[in-house]
Formats: sequence, structure tokens, C-alpha cells
Amino acid sequence: MALSKEERRQRIKYRIRKKVSGTAERPRLSVFRSNKQITAQLIDDSEAKTLAYVSSLDKGIVEKKGTKIEIAEKVGAAISKKAQDAGITEAVFDRNGYLYHGRVKALAEAVRKAGLKL
Repeated sequence: MALSKEERRQRIKYRIRKKVSGTAERPRLSVFRSNKQITAQLIDDSEAKTLAYVSSLDKGIVEKKGTKIEIAEKVGAAISKKAQDAGITEAVFDRNGYLYHGRVKALAEAVRKAGLKL
């Protein structure tokens, strides 16, 4: 029997998380994408702490209108700015089981463009 979308994503997620882990110097940039919103957070897995968090529901981003891809780019730029303010220059990208295209790709490229190394 075929896997559902959620089961398939969960398997991919576990496969990614076996290899990707964040530290204080190089945290993990985790992306969550729902049908309407997108969030990104920088996580230090060694201490299980979230270092920075940005959502498409944040005040500065929600006020700006645009397509979901444009909003994902704004979230990427905002998380990159927060990371740089916290003194973080590098991160490892965790796409969280999502395919690397569309909003996830737009967010990652916006993060790189804003100066954070992935």
C-alpha cells in the first residue's frame, strides 16, 4: 500500500535529521510550511534551544501583502537578519522533509542573499 503524503514526509524528515544537527556556532535552520503560513527557526540541538524564530504571522511581515513565495522570501530575510544580530554567520539547512522547491527554496535563497551561509 502506498504511503500518504504525511508518512512520506515523516520518513524523509527522519532521514534528514539523522545527518543534520545544529550547534551554537552553526545552528540548524528549520523550516515549517503549512498551507497558509511559513515559519523558520534557528535551533541549537546540543542545548535544545531555539536561538531565533520568525513567522509569516509576525507584525512586520503580515502587514506586507504578496504571494506565498514573496512572503517566504521576507521570512528568510528576517531570520537572516535576526541571526546576524545574534552573531551567527553560518547555519545548516533543515528542509524538514519538504521538497526543495517553491516556498522552501525561496526562503533558503533569501537567507543566503541576506548574508547567512547555508
